[in-house]
Amino acid sequence: MEFKYLLYVVENGVATITLNRPEVYNALNDEITYELQDAWKACAKDTQVRVVVLTGAGKAFCSGQDLKAAAGTQKRSFMESLHKRYNPIVQAMRALPKPIVGRINGVAAGAGCSLALACDILVAAEEASLIEVFINIGLVPDSGSAYFLPRLVGTAKAFELCSTGRKVPAAEALQLGLINKVAPLNQLDDAVKSYTDYFATAPTQAIGLIKKMLTKSTQATLNEMLEYEAYCQEIAGSSEDYKEGVTAFLEKRKAEFKGR
Repeated sequence: MEFKYLLYVVENGVATITLNRPEVYNALNDEITYELQDAWKACAKDTQVRVVVLTGAGKAFCSGQDLKAAAGTQKRSFMESLHKRYNPIVQAMRALPKPIVGRINGVAAGAGCSLALACDILVAAEEASLIEVFINIGLVPDSGSAYFLPRLVGTAKAFELCSTGRKVPAAEALQLGLINKVAPLNQLDDAVKSYTDYFATAPTQAIGLIKKMLTKSTQATLNEMLEYEAYCQEIAGSSEDYKEGVTAFLEKRKAEFKGR
């Protein structure tokens, strides 16, 4: 697919979505948010895609809403903007039955931080940072930050980060459990590849079910999760990958999962 503000490439089962406005640190204008919605739809429909990488061009991952672009338009409703532009992106990411690896090459601020937190795996460069910067312009977190952050770091730490808007360097983010791995910038691609190589040949359907299960578990009772686990296991147990996994185990060889 071709976009104006995104780069979209699919290779060897890996779709890479790159926010491509490096001159403004990949700030989000109207056009790029709608293009992101289309890109996630493409990932969902393409059976060749087994894992997705989300990253930014240049020095930043994403600096959040493009305030200059917003200032140049007529006054708009924040609620309408979130409902039409940002919320569909986050909803599509969490509903995608495939793993998303965030390649955090630089700052992820505001809505950019929210997009990072919506990924399933985060790999950050040592120079990268996460910032819930909303409070610095008198706003509150949006695009999922108020959902993801307390679940990752607890309510007290989430309140601190949201109410102060301070920068969280990659090393601290790793300690807090916000990200999965930190690497020097010149080794970032290799660190990301260690995940994509695995997910591109893993049992994708089962991983998609795991993603749904973990999301549901944040608001479910134990009995509800026991029931949902049984439901998902029935689906996984009917997959071709399950049959291949058992056969490979019995034949003492590595399984060749097809993602179905």
